[in-house]
Amino acid sequence: MLVFVLAALAAAASAVDVTISNHWDGGFQGKACIAITTELHSWKAHLTFSQAVDSLDCGTANVQKTNGGKEYILTNKQWNADEHAGDKLCLDFVGHTSGDINPKTTLTIEGVAAGSSHTGTNTGTNTGTHTGTQAPVQVPKTGGGTERYNYGEALGKSILFYDAQRSGKLPANNPIKWRGDSALGDKGDNGEDLTGGWYDAGDHVKFSLPMSSTSTVLLWGYLQWKDAYATTKQTDMFFDMIKWPLDYFLKCWIPKSQTLYAQVGEGNDDHHFWGRAEDMKMARPAYKLTPSKPGSDVAGEIAASLAAGYLAFKQRDAKYAATLLSTSKEIYEFGKKYPGIYSSSIQDAGQFYSSSGYKDEMCEGAMWLYKATGDKSYLADAKGYHENAWAWALGWDDKKIACQLLLYEATKDTAYKTEVEGFFKGWLPGGSITYTPCGQAWRDKWGSNRYAANSAFAALVAADAGIDTVTYRKWAVEQMNYILGDNKYGISYQIGFGTKYPRNPHHRSASCPDIPAPCSETNLHTAGPSPHILVGAIVGGPDNDDSYKDNREDYVHNEVACDYNSGFQSALAGLTHLAHAKELPAIPAPKCHG
Repeated sequence: MLVFVLAALAAAASAVDVTISNHWDGGFQGKACIAITTELHSWKAHLTFSQAVDSLDCGTANVQKTNGGKEYILTNKQWNADEHAGDKLCLDFVGHTSGDINPKTTLTIEGVAAGSSHTGTNTGTNTGTHTGTQAPVQVPKTGGGTERYNYGEALGKSILFYDAQRSGKLPANNPIKWRGDSALGDKGDNGEDLTGGWYDAGDHVKFSLPMSSTSTVLLWGYLQWKDAYATTKQTDMFFDMIKWPLDYFLKCWIPKSQTLYAQVGEGNDDHHFWGRAEDMKMARPAYKLTPSKPGSDVAGEIAASLAAGYLAFKQRDAKYAATLLSTSKEIYEFGKKYPGIYSSSIQDAGQFYSSSGYKDEMCEGAMWLYKATGDKSYLADAKGYHENAWAWALGWDDKKIACQLLLYEATKDTAYKTEVEGFFKGWLPGGSITYTPCGQAWRDKWGSNRYAANSAFAALVAADAGIDTVTYRKWAVEQMNYILGDNKYGISYQIGFGTKYPRNPHHRSASCPDIPAPCSETNLHTAGPSPHILVGAIVGGPDNDDSYKDNREDYVHNEVACDYNSGFQSALAGLTHLAHAKELPAIPAPKCHG
């Protein structure tokens, strides 16, 4: 998504050079920023390459290919036609090619002088609207490091974990051969089709709050570092993976009755069953949110996911993307009009995923809709939902740091930057977080790997926005390396990565032998590796002294869950991007490695 502007009455055009920040076999990535020097009510630009480019992704412009792919004409969308003097537009673009090229690139912008242009790799944006002091964004270079682990390989394996969590009718290209169709009878109160989605963890309930939190973070990572998926040839796999929950969320919204389904499966009944998803026989009730039983937290998070999904899919499937966006708007308005906490409306959910509030999710929903539409009323809403507090962690229940990061990226208001810095002051060494002897930032015994990886992802996003870039990138690399092997046992906490990894996750289907062999609670307690390798999943993780036992019965340290992998996968995308861009920072030798 590049930056191009035009005066309503075209003046003499000037050409500016554009820096290609990264290139690989199959494409390249670039960026340009231009200061707006006059009032604009429409704009047009010409992007010229020295070599033919097969196609171009530019999310905030209409793209027309010409001259055999050596030139692309870009014009404004309806929502971003008006730009004001003093604004600056910074937009990224991705070109797709049949080989590895680094073309000389120029941008001709009708009516804007070349001297106002700047090119680089910073991913922050400036809307020209803010509520305080604006900080100049400077992203220092952080190269000099090498990959201790193959982050791209780990990224691809994480996608396979989500494929293993699929509920419903599986596609013909299902890569997890020991999984089959399941829960085909999932229905709403009036027979609505609620099949699909992801099973939450090692069980088979579908909880919409952690599921949507997961998909939002995964989409954020993709949109932040598309090149990571392209260079590892995982783009198609990513879209195949992420469409599964997005399709499910579309089914969960019944606009005529203002009903949003937020859970399928009764938690206790589900947990009393140890067996394959394909063999479930218990009733699977559906739980819904309505105007009289609201849940703005679930509504806000699903709205965020669908809006982010729109941004991801709009160049790939415009019709589907439009459906995602329109549904996002409707669900957001539902959450806004009928405020409330979902776990107060759905008692069963409160036993497992009790929500502490909804402002953070509604802020996320507003910000992703703002990013998708440019409608500044969403930005105003986000500021209203924003909380000036340091988050406990980035997780399925606490998105304050996500809200603060998104607001800083959009406004460059130093007040939001200070909040982000405060969060990491608590997480970095010397702060309030416990550190294990081998160096993991250990927030809690339930999913310590999850919280460390989520914070690593947030650190990489903050670093891209120019906030303490060197420190945050180094810290993120160290935390991710701990999970992948720089720990007391020299194991990968991601199953299937490397040669030493957990073999006994607390996961029902993985513990069962191939159909038709029976599976029951006996398999929970059976010694020896699980019959199936749950490739890509990260287990909960160690205690605060780095100790860990690979024990299926220990669900505290060996549970797997959709939200456990979300920040982990997106942080891997960030590290893969840095490695390919030669921006991976050098870090000290690890404290431990088995």
